[in-house]
This record gives sequence, C-alpha cells and structure tokens, in this order.
Amino acid sequence: MSGYFITFEGGEGAGKTSILHTINTKLKSLGYDVITTREPGGIQIAEQIRSIILNRQNTEMEERTEALLYAAARRQHLVEKVLPALEEGKIILCDRFIDSSLAYQGHARGLGMDEVFTMNQFAIKDCMPDLTLFFDIDPKKGLDRIAANKDRERNRLDFENIEFHNLVYEGYQILAERFPDRIRTIDADQTMEAVEKAAFDRIISYIK
Repeated sequence: MSGYFITFEGGEGAGKTSILHTINTKLKSLGYDVITTREPGGIQIAEQIRSIILNRQNTEMEERTEALLYAAARRQHLVEKVLPALEEGKIILCDRFIDSSLAYQGHARGLGMDEVFTMNQFAIKDCMPDLTLFFDIDPKKGLDRIAANKDRERNRLDFENIEFHNLVYEGYQILAERFPDRIRTIDADQTMEAVEKAAFDRIISYIK
C-alpha cells in the first residue's frame, strides 16, 4: 500500500479533533491527497454502532460488550474506508484507532491491554497505523476544557469519574513507551497554534 495511515490519540479534551481538521486543511493546501475520518464511525454502519456506544443512557453496558462493539465498528470502517484509501495512495488522518481501545477498555476498564489487542487483531489483521500522535494533557485539564466548551456534545465517556480518566492517561503513557517507533507525544497543554505546529511538523517530517 502506498498511502499513510496517521492516527490521533488522547484523552477527553486533548484537542486532537480540532487539530486534525486544521492539519487536514494545511496538507491539502500543499497538494497532498488527504481524507479525514474517526472512530468509532467514519462510515454508516460504524456510526450506528457509535451511537450505541456513546449513548449516555447506556450506563449498564458491560466492559467486554463495549470492547467488542468498538472492534466491530473498527473492522467495518477499516475495510470500507481506510484500506481502499491506502490502496489509492491517500493520507488518512483518523481520530482514534486501536490505541483508544487499549487505553480505555484494556487499561482503564481493566480488561488487559494484551487481551484487548488480541481481540482487535481479529478485526484489523496486520493493519496498524504508520504514525500515531498522542496529545498529552493532564486529564483534569482536559475535562475542564470540555466543561468550558458549551458547543461540544458530551457523551457517555465524558461522565466517567476522574479516576477512570487518570487510568486512560496512564494507559496512553504505557503505549507510548511500548511503541516508541510509532507513537509520538505532542504536548497538548499549549496554545492551539503551538500544538497544531508541533503535530504538523511531526507529520510532514514523517511523510517526507
């Protein structure tokens, strides 16, 4: 495959989604063939699964059920959107991928990172991101950002307690140490302009 699969990761309120879209605009202005997408979602079936996972009323959802739903959405999204775009040589900017499952369900939910990774191998086979940007911010600061942003839709995960979000953050730190060749940490506790520049420079350096 000749394209690049670049994923954006981080806890709630890290700003990765906003940065992804500004970088998309910059790359396109330079002539790169770019598409943006997200997980769970990106295509119709996965978006329907997303609505179930993130529904604030689904508080009784069991941990393994949650992990399996993410993996199912990931599989459909991969075969329907990501793999065809890679075959066409496009740059894919994806808001979350397998690392989210490892940090959220594997570590924070206590299912085990290795167990969740094994589950997701069935969904993704050997398709891992070429580059992953981890937007690093203290969980409380991220949640404070969400609380201050009245336009942001709040989902089921936003209402988890601070201990859960601290575990998610810890999970991402473990992943950054485990996959240093793929995961690059971006200090997200800066101005939006500074974070955007750091992320953009990382991407340009990689694809060049």
